[in-house]
Amino acid sequence: MDELSLFTQALGLAKPWNVVEVVFSKDTGRLDLQIDFPRGATFLCPTCGKGDCPVHDTKERTWRHLNFFQYETYIHARVPRTDCATCGVVQVEVPWARPGSGFTLLFEMLVLQFSREMSVDAVAKTVHTGANRIWRILQRYVDRARRKVDLSGFHVLGIDEFSVRKGHDYMTAFSDIDAARIVHVAETREHTAIREFTDEMKSRGYPLADIRLVCCDMWDPYLLGLSRYLPHTNVVFDRFHIMKKMNAAVDDVRRQEQKQVPGLKRSRFIWLKNPCNLTDRQSAVLMNLKKLDLKTARAYQLKLALARFWEITSLPEATRYLRKWCSWALRSRLPQVIMMARTIRSRWQGVINYTLARISNGVVEGLNSKIKTAMKRAYGFKSPSYLKTIVYLVAGKLCFD
Repeated sequence: MDELSLFTQALGLAKPWNVVEVVFSKDTGRLDLQIDFPRGATFLCPTCGKGDCPVHDTKERTWRHLNFFQYETYIHARVPRTDCATCGVVQVEVPWARPGSGFTLLFEMLVLQFSREMSVDAVAKTVHTGANRIWRILQRYVDRARRKVDLSGFHVLGIDEFSVRKGHDYMTAFSDIDAARIVHVAETREHTAIREFTDEMKSRGYPLADIRLVCCDMWDPYLLGLSRYLPHTNVVFDRFHIMKKMNAAVDDVRRQEQKQVPGLKRSRFIWLKNPCNLTDRQSAVLMNLKKLDLKTARAYQLKLALARFWEITSLPEATRYLRKWCSWALRSRLPQVIMMARTIRSRWQGVINYTLARISNGVVEGLNSKIKTAMKRAYGFKSPSYLKTIVYLVAGKLCFD
């Protein structure tokens, strides 16, 4: 087998295409492959699919291909335009690249795989091309792959925000909790983010009535948006966000009390941890502090009692338990805990719904961790559209055919 036949098979070319010339320059570190077709060859019409269309004319084109070892490789070919009796003169689509691209399909797939684990700037330096060209590749493939995502099994929606940069600058991630993937990203965390999500789902032909459950925190703009644009869904408040609020209340009690009780200083994480996660030394410190009849100890006991609520699976039992807890918390004479009890009462149905649905935003938090990792290695993004592209790439479970 000669080198031309070898490269023809390596590129997966079928008739009438074949490699007719191979030029390698060690000085420039470059390999050039010339692809051509024999005189008199005919092609399928790319519009109607009619076969045996003669060539009208050709135009010389060049594509960047995967490196041959450490050497940059380029493909050159005369791209024909067919003369179809039905469609007229139409340019043929070559099998190794998408229309209008200056890269081969294999090169673009390599860029997609690299971009899942590396920053775009690092990918551009690795493949020796401009970052803007990498972004165009990513946005084209990500947009196309998102349009092809099958949403037929999407029934449980998770909503959570993530910080874009320091300060109050957030985006909202909408996730399919069952499939553990992000389906939409909004550039705000106001109630309009819910409208933006529903509008996109409608444009993709997804029936919003299929969303049965929504898991989110108690952020008022989200609840306003859900009541306006997804009124038929049952809202389940994320248990981790509720316990985070309760931990904040306990810590606030400790901060105020440590002014009178110096022993509470440097004990913050002892009160925030679950008892089973404490070290032997921390357990001993906790036991000694609880003997002092502290307000912090009372708040801590109320936190542990609230944590037991999430283990109850019977709705009547869970309702009775939470009512007793709220009554206990309201009589605690601890303003922070009283406020927490009032918050739960005002959001009662969403808290109780956890007993029936048994869902949380744990999956969403895991997806947010992937987003933060991508943001950290990129040191920020020039525009929100770039960030959204990377979010879909690393957390959207997209399939690139």
